[in-house]
Amino acid sequence: MSFTAAILTLYPEMFPGPLGLSLAGRALGEGRWRLDPVQIRDFAKDRHRSVDDTPAGGGAGMVMRADILAAALDATTARHPDLPVLAMSPRGAPLRQARVRALAAGPGAILICGRFEGMDERLFEARAIEQVSLGDFILSGGEMAALTLLDACIRLLPGVMGAASSGDEESFESGLLEYPHYTRPVEWEGRTIPEVLRSGDHARIAAWRHAEAERITRLRRPDLWERQRGAPVRSPSGARQKDEG
Repeated sequence: MSFTAAILTLYPEMFPGPLGLSLAGRALGEGRWRLDPVQIRDFAKDRHRSVDDTPAGGGAGMVMRADILAAALDATTARHPDLPVLAMSPRGAPLRQARVRALAAGPGAILICGRFEGMDERLFEARAIEQVSLGDFILSGGEMAALTLLDACIRLLPGVMGAASSGDEESFESGLLEYPHYTRPVEWEGRTIPEVLRSGDHARIAAWRHAEAERITRLRRPDLWERQRGAPVRSPSGARQKDEG
């Protein structure tokens, strides 16, 4: 069974968007994953297909209505009863690579893309929905976040990246940022590829890569480094090839 992405959105034409190209696009064409965009406005109750209203208590902007979102979600979960439901929200838990791997190993996901000031809180009280955030910033809507989450999942599906180990040594997979990469030419603008990477000594190369991953993580992401200090870290091994396009 292929990975299914059901997207509740006001802009279904945004999908597959960039996911129709490169690795994800090839995988979509090969049937490794499938897309089910759902237009939330189809569940509106008035002739104007309104999905939002003014915020209770006053304030700027509009709020997406719980009754209409729930109707769209219920119809979607009826078609995909085994899929977890996630809402893209800056109030959600930060998305981590472990969660991405868990989603990619499952049947797929239903993603709710909010717009305006947000969604009526009663939706989250009445339905089992996991709120997910990509970071401490605000987007115009949940669609770009959904595309990003799906890209992270789809590239991990069997056969999408080619070799099964292609994603094993990337940033966050071991809790560390990834080590630096180099390729030909050996010398460029007076800078050369580190000698160890040209040595052919795989043990030295693995040790260098691990040390560099630790150094960069300590420097750039001390929060990740602190989480790793008491945990065993998987050591990188050997060279790999990765097709990103």
